[in-house]
Amino acid sequence: MLKRSFDLSIALVLLVGLAPLLALLALAVRLKLGRPVLFAQTRPGLHGAPFEFYKFRTMSDARNAAGELLPDAARLTRFGELMRKSSLDELPQLFNVIKGDMSLVGPRPLLMEYLPLYSERQARRHEVRPGITGWAQVNGRNALDWDERFELDLWYVEHRSFRLDLGIIAMTAWRMLRPQGIAQPGHATMSKFTGSRHGREN
Repeated sequence: MLKRSFDLSIALVLLVGLAPLLALLALAVRLKLGRPVLFAQTRPGLHGAPFEFYKFRTMSDARNAAGELLPDAARLTRFGELMRKSSLDELPQLFNVIKGDMSLVGPRPLLMEYLPLYSERQARRHEVRPGITGWAQVNGRNALDWDERFELDLWYVEHRSFRLDLGIIAMTAWRMLRPQGIAQPGHATMSKFTGSRHGREN
């Protein structure tokens, strides 16, 4: 209850305080990348329940000769890369926090298609609401391999506390000033998860 009250209070304050910035970012995305301004995708939340996840759009609609979208890394624009480095593209997730789909702090929501690929232990990341930031994000972010990332997520699940959340928020603010681990080489973010190298038992 304390965590939810804290999430709601901070998200509301940030949305009000950052309203001019959100409007400017929306306009910039519209001018640079066109419509839609927001990227929306179904992601798994608490207990794996699906919800609509929001970000500012950072990629173009560039396609090959066959009309197929180019790989993510090829469609990520310089403007979009700047948005990602500064984490400004994540700000619309404050609406997800207000709706109750997400928390300020928790494991990042991944893709629905990954759900059947998790080991029993990895699936425990869904015992809490996903977060805008999390323990993995302040300890390597997308530069981590999948097993490292999941272990950090699970450490958070097993040690979560209000004090830890405050520490992660403070560390996130510092990381925003010195961004690193934005993406793995050759990828817009991370390589696709295809299952744990340790198998289903874990």
